[in-house]
Amino acid sequence: MNVDKAKKRIAKQVKKGFKGYPKITLSYFGDSADCATEVVVQFAQSENEEVQEQRFASETDARENEVLQSALLKIIERADANSVMEIEGVQIKKTA
Repeated sequence: MNVDKAKKRIAKQVKKGFKGYPKITLSYFGDSADCATEVVVQFAQSENEEVQEQRFASETDARENEVLQSALLKIIERADANSVMEIEGVQIKKTA
């Protein structure tokens, strides 16, 4: 799937806001605010259940990676998520 098409479909889900559970939260991380090299997907089936987390890494900007954006869209669709939340911007990875 085209990266722009995948990004638009994800953005459409995010724009709906919180509509209940199941909920998916997307967070982007990188060494700088310009390039996200990692995306974290958190899945919550209900409010009181433990959050499941999966991380994906990319050598290039994950927000522009066609394969990664398509995979995120498939995860959202297969989880039948009522809510998709996205943390704004790129979180800077902390180095120890």
